[in-house]
Amino acid sequence: MLRVLDIRDMLIIDRLELSFQPGLNVLTGETGAGKSILLDSLGFVLGWRGRAELVRQGAAQGEVTAVFDLPKDHPARGVMDEAGLPVSDELILRRINTVEGRKTAWVNDRRCSGEVLRALSETLVELHGQHDDRGLLNPRGHRALLDTFAGLDEQRAATRAAWNQTSVARKAVQETQDALDAVRSEEEFLRHSVSELDELAPQPGEDAELDASRRMMQGAERIRDDVARAYALLGGDGAEGSIGEAMRWLDGTVDQASGMLEAPLAALNRAMIELGEAQSGVSQSLDALQFSTSDLEDAEERLFAIRALARKHDVTPDDLADFAGTLRAKLAALEAGDADLATCKADLLKAEKIYDAVADTLSNARREAAGRLDQDVTRELAPLKMERAVFETVIEVADPGPDGRDSVAFRVATNPGAPAGALNKIASGGELSRFMLALKVCLTGERSGLTMIFDEIDRGIGGATADAVGRRLASLAAGGQVLVVTHSPQVAAQGAFHWQVQKRVTDGMTLSTVVPLQDKDRVDEIARMLAGDTVTAAARAAAEALLAG
Repeated sequence: MLRVLDIRDMLIIDRLELSFQPGLNVLTGETGAGKSILLDSLGFVLGWRGRAELVRQGAAQGEVTAVFDLPKDHPARGVMDEAGLPVSDELILRRINTVEGRKTAWVNDRRCSGEVLRALSETLVELHGQHDDRGLLNPRGHRALLDTFAGLDEQRAATRAAWNQTSVARKAVQETQDALDAVRSEEEFLRHSVSELDELAPQPGEDAELDASRRMMQGAERIRDDVARAYALLGGDGAEGSIGEAMRWLDGTVDQASGMLEAPLAALNRAMIELGEAQSGVSQSLDALQFSTSDLEDAEERLFAIRALARKHDVTPDDLADFAGTLRAKLAALEAGDADLATCKADLLKAEKIYDAVADTLSNARREAAGRLDQDVTRELAPLKMERAVFETVIEVADPGPDGRDSVAFRVATNPGAPAGALNKIASGGELSRFMLALKVCLTGERSGLTMIFDEIDRGIGGATADAVGRRLASLAAGGQVLVVTHSPQVAAQGAFHWQVQKRVTDGMTLSTVVPLQDKDRVDEIARMLAGDTVTAAARAAAEALLAG
């Protein structure tokens, strides 16, 4: 509920603070007094798009503050929580507009964007008037209005869940098909490459081993002769024989040398052991250097084959084995792809059947509710002196989506036999106002916590029809809050609270203000609305009669 609207330096308002109440709040005043400025100011603080120049002449900036009471389950709390704004039982919106056109907004003293303001406004205020494109005149919202009237939250949730599941399944089919197509486009390459890699069977580290072996074989012929000579010098005709001969001579004299030759003899023993190890190592080297020309050719051929394959696939030689595994996996995916695609298509078919079932249930519920809504609106139109008018909720098949397969539009015909059309295309100003009021009375039940504003919805009507409009507005305001800007005395008389918008000239400057009216002042205002500039006793009596009901 809108509790306070504080306006400073906006258009022809210098300072104005209004405290609104639950129920039907009526604003009246002469034409041009500034009633529309109040709505412009409220729209500004709610982030609506409106006039470009709002700052009062001579002021540096204009400012509007709106205070709302929020029940515990009010949807505005969810918007604030999602936007990271502080949530409490009181919501304070404040917005400033400078002369240069810069706009700044706060929600509960926290800076926010115009987008957040507009999201909040959708949960706080509904504006209805002859030029309103945010509410009942907007066909894009008719389906949601019908669903709200019918209480189809559960069916819509089931349809949305089924649509999401269908979307997931459809995406899986597409991705599987795309992957299969991509693999099939390179199937010949994959099979040839895998065959080539399997035939060569390269191993990690093999490139380095082959390169070292090749280098050794290339230099082996030159160094083998030197190694063989070294081996001969270490053998029995060389070092081994000389050391052995020396050890035999010393061994025959060691006993007569009084211990002097024991250490040298021990050293020669150790030398013979080391010499044996050296001979063994050189012998192994000689064996390793023993190869045929074909061995070198084989090593070079395999080395070059591995490196050529690595260049072909733009990988390192050591990564060829892993690369072969990757290609085999792609081939396996190709071979299993048809089965996977069939599974995905079966899942999609199953999801589509579920969606069709819940969408059909939702469509049937909408058609049933459309008939009830048409009957309810028709009943409401009779007291509004439009008993000959025809209201119809038209449901047509639309493209499937998360909210089903229906398009919903409200159509009217003002006279039997006349072609039906959109609300704002067929009805005149007064007829349009009454259609909208009848619709709103029928559609309001499920939407709580909204402040409803009717801007001159009674234009073009009078007498008993205006009285019926006023009574419907009062009924609509029961248990909620309705603000109505009106020129109709019959409507004004139904208000629980009455404000008069006045215009005055101070120091050559035109200013607008709003005055709450008590009983006597209210009689005077309604009498003025009945009689015009000259208020007669008869007009006062008529005003008193209207207020008495």
